Amino acid sequence: MEYVLPQTLDVMDTTAEVRNVVGHLKAGDRVHVIAQTAHWSELNLPGGLTGWVETKYLLDGATYDRGVKLLEDLQRSPPQSAGHASNVTNLHLEPSRDAIVLAELNQNQPLQIYTRRLVDRPVETTSSSGTRPRDAWYLVRTGTRAGWVLGRFIDLDVPAGIAPYAQGINMVGWQVLKTVRDGSSDVPEYLVADRVGNETVDFNHIRVFTWWVKNHKYVTAYVQSDVDGYFPIEVGQATDLHYYAQRSPYFRLRLVDEDGRRYQEVYGLFDTIVRPVGRIEGWESDAMPEPEPKKEKEERREGRAIPKERRRHR
Repeated sequence: MEYVLPQTLDVMDTTAEVRNVVGHLKAGDRVHVIAQTAHWSELNLPGGLTGWVETKYLLDGATYDRGVKLLEDLQRSPPQSAGHASNVTNLHLEPSRDAIVLAELNQNQPLQIYTRRLVDRPVETTSSSGTRPRDAWYLVRTGTRAGWVLGRFIDLDVPAGIAPYAQGINMVGWQVLKTVRDGSSDVPEYLVADRVGNETVDFNHIRVFTWWVKNHKYVTAYVQSDVDGYFPIEVGQATDLHYYAQRSPYFRLRLVDEDGRRYQEVYGLFDTIVRPVGRIEGWESDAMPEPEPKKEKEERREGRAIPKERRRHR
């Protein structure tokens, strides 16, 4: 069995130069190939009919299954942002221009974005700095398909409420920490990841935006820069009596220190105040960190939190 790649595919009555359309298929349709030439495949059609399609528009079953596995893996990880295809482009099985194509994406097709990877371009030349140029690829999901898309074919769709804060800065990810009731509406409060200058990391700057109910607007509750961070960013809820009696949002960043060691930094949003609550070695654990000694905790907070007068907005 094979599967159809394009969004729509005409089925022809013959491979001759003069031919007629005898049917239509859509992306993901499963078909049975009964004969092949160098460039064409003959298919069984409903009603006992047969027809021909170009073989390049079909995907073999084994490769299709690998694409399904990719989709299943993404269901265990939160999307980091959302966007759309800026042009007609291909969805690849791996982050490479030469990788197998899983599907063809339409212009403006919505995408959920999960991770980013930098890959050397398949060229012999180097840049003026003596390094090979690299492409940014993004692992995305669209409907029931998942795969890799070249970054320059993706435009991000920043949520309208925080779009003004993306002006002049490269906002690359956002997560809803919680919602706040304002009149008849539930307004999301966001953790935002930015990438400023350094293209080798997924993000190096974070901000938290909370909602000022009295004035019906967002305010910046927390800012931290100079981090070497990588997706995914994970958000959850927990109760930690060392910090706050109520169940509160937590988020964890996957970071790398100056020596290349991987660790996680965990933060909590306690009402309108963001505090680092500790770190964990490695990227694999999902445990909460042990409380830090008070002195060490204060040293790590120094210079990071928004001044008190800017936090008192409720």
